[in-house]
Amino acid sequence: MANTREIKERIGSIRDTQKITNAMYLISSNKLRRAKKALDATLPYFTTLETVIARMLRHLPDVESRYFERYDGRTRSQRRQGFLVITADKGLAGAYNHNVLKLAMEQLVNNENWELFVVGEYGRQYFNEHHLHIEESFLYTAQNPTMGRARRISYDLLDRYERGELDEIYIIYTDNQSSVSYDARMFRFLPLEKAHFSPDELETDYFSGNYEFTPSLEEVLDNLIPSYMTGYIYSALVDSFCAEQNARMMAMDAANRNAEKMLHELTIQFNRVRQAMITQEITEVAAGARAQKNHMK
Repeated sequence: MANTREIKERIGSIRDTQKITNAMYLISSNKLRRAKKALDATLPYFTTLETVIARMLRHLPDVESRYFERYDGRTRSQRRQGFLVITADKGLAGAYNHNVLKLAMEQLVNNENWELFVVGEYGRQYFNEHHLHIEESFLYTAQNPTMGRARRISYDLLDRYERGELDEIYIIYTDNQSSVSYDARMFRFLPLEKAHFSPDELETDYFSGNYEFTPSLEEVLDNLIPSYMTGYIYSALVDSFCAEQNARMMAMDAANRNAEKMLHELTIQFNRVRQAMITQEITEVAAGARAQKNHMK
């Protein structure tokens, strides 16, 4: 059994660690609040863009655009696919990174003609360790999702798509469903589906009036859609960032609760050892006194 000094050292070590986990919990809480505020501030703009595009397609459903899906007879495995994987820059966030990387690996294994784009240092190191080629790594974006960085990623992917280097682009990220629930998911970034802009999908019914587009609907769409896609990327970055902070808060909260449990058990153990030492000392004193008394006789 450990002595009181060893137990006190363990208690001190756990309390020091607990200070760190408490600080990380508070930092993640603050980051989560600021990220949600930034997303809420930009969401109305991109929602309006989505509605405008939906109105255009409502009046001219047969419009042709390179951004919308066109069937060319090739199967999905025959198309050149790009995967943007959004991870964190560090660990200590429960299963957050593991879930995203697991989903990404499933896609890469089942497809042969792909290019990989990574957000976050954790993902970059993971794919390098597995000897998977990364076409481009957007470093340090995960910890500070901004509109400027989302625009850079979006324009880079759009450029590759417009030049014909990629036929499809998918984003693999973490959907922050609630403060206690988050799931890794994948959605197709390009090409877009016209069905997504239907009134049923957007839950709106205010399509009315006649519209004129100058110089043409195609050119108007070509100017609107890149901004809309930037909003898509920004939303995925912030959503992933919020999920990361939630996951880290949950992990730190679990660590704090485990620390409290360990401290409780160690305190009991400390008291038992101390009581045993006191009992032993009393026994030794009593035995010594009795031996001295017998000797005097």
